[in-house]
Amino acid sequence: MAMIAAMKKLDFSRVLPAFPRLGSAPGNVIALGQLSPARYVSATAGATFPATKEPGGTGVAGIFGLKDYEDYRRSLYGGITHRALLVDAVGTLVVPSQPMAQIYRQIGEKYGVEYSEDEILLRYRMAYEKSWGRSRLRYVNDGRPFWQFIVSSSTGCSDSQYFEEVYNYYTTEKAWHLCDPDAERVFKALKRAGVKLAVVSNFDTRLKPVLRALNCEHWFDAVAVSAEVEAEKPNPTIFLKACELLGVKPEDAVHVGDDRRNDIWGARDAGCDAWLWGSDVHSFKEVKQAPFCFFTIFHGQSLRASEYALYFYFTRP
Repeated sequence: MAMIAAMKKLDFSRVLPAFPRLGSAPGNVIALGQLSPARYVSATAGATFPATKEPGGTGVAGIFGLKDYEDYRRSLYGGITHRALLVDAVGTLVVPSQPMAQIYRQIGEKYGVEYSEDEILLRYRMAYEKSWGRSRLRYVNDGRPFWQFIVSSSTGCSDSQYFEEVYNYYTTEKAWHLCDPDAERVFKALKRAGVKLAVVSNFDTRLKPVLRALNCEHWFDAVAVSAEVEAEKPNPTIFLKACELLGVKPEDAVHVGDDRRNDIWGARDAGCDAWLWGSDVHSFKEVKQAPFCFFTIFHGQSLRASEYALYFYFTRP
């Protein structure tokens, strides 16, 4: 009892810094600094496709290494403990069920599309990389003008019925599946523990219907879509909006995404922590192992998970 009484008076903020803490990337199973996963280019009227792997990063973490970046964040914010998880949509949470070029080709056969899948993919990439001059944003509202340009450029077919069939296909659950089969279990566990969850995505207004079709929209407390926020990653505005919707400070959130420029650099510019999907973390189970800030009430006090672990160590029988 005397020990418990002493623990009640213990200032954990003074004690915890003396103990080793986990780095920003969760667990020791992550190969820190090896930031070279396959990226995905967004193609929500079509599908995403694997792009060329990138060499080691050229951002803060890429130049100095992830550990140095974590030390930098600690100097700003103290111990890295996250209250919120932000998740990229396409390429991280969900992936296309079939290659984009295959769908464009299959649906397009009855409309006279003659290009091979390889030709469609090449033309798609060329069209997607062109600057979109009709708006500062690619995804405005439902994104139809942008995707009409992409589909017609990729296939050489400007038939409006063809476009509508392709466009509507990518609003159905048949077009997508979850990237990680453990996602539901992990997100529900995090939510029960008090972690705030949000999707942050460069997408048009079809994203929420897609999440509903996949029966996963209710996993999240907020969805920040570029078409609604009027800012696309890597613009930090969309990350700041997600944090605002969750009611957390940017430094208390970590974002997980598969694109170094859009997800990692963008999130860090907003003041969030960020992990690269496929390199820093390979599954949502690994994300769950991170030092999130879980609050538990003991003797009238709120303790973080790390504090509770220390409390339990000193007060166990």
